[in-house]
Amino acid sequence: MSLEYTAASRVLQDRFDTRRLADRLAEVKVHPAFTPDDRQFIEARDMLFLSTVDAEGQPTCSYKGGDPGFVRVVSATELAFPSYDGNGMYLSLGNVTDTAAVGLLFIDFEAQRRLRVDGSARLAFDDPLLAAFPEAQCIVRVDVRRIYPNCPRYIHRYRLEERSRFVPQAGAVTPVPGWKRTEWARDVLPANDPARETPG
Repeated sequence: MSLEYTAASRVLQDRFDTRRLADRLAEVKVHPAFTPDDRQFIEARDMLFLSTVDAEGQPTCSYKGGDPGFVRVVSATELAFPSYDGNGMYLSLGNVTDTAAVGLLFIDFEAQRRLRVDGSARLAFDDPLLAAFPEAQCIVRVDVRRIYPNCPRYIHRYRLEERSRFVPQAGAVTPVPGWKRTEWARDVLPANDPARETPG
């Protein structure tokens, strides 16, 4: 598996004399299928950063969080994760619908390691995995194009203090975020939003 560099990337590689290094990295580190180590790393994460691009070429990046294991490597070339209630803008998922192109970044801030996954995504509203994720609105499935690590040297070391109490849990009532009770938001919430029925 090779990474196809653009002409612009090649210009910069030549400017900084990294073409040989870039070619070697593409040769030895970029791969088209998950290894057992990739799977273990990804499924231990409790967050990812998702980049998408709209039909006009405008990119955006979003944070997705859950409990460890919320991202699942479902085959050698596919992963899946739930999409939970957010702010209702659906920029990332709208972009997935428009172009399918995604880049995912997984970071272990304690061990200072990161992994990138590029591919094509689709939304699944009737997915069997929905049963495993209470309150998920859909499952995002990503067909992998390439997988590769990044240099970890600039990753700042952080330790987890606590996981978000807003991640939906089976058998538990998910708290309502405070912003949904603000004056600017409460009258435009979806009809079935629990914040409409929960006292402030």
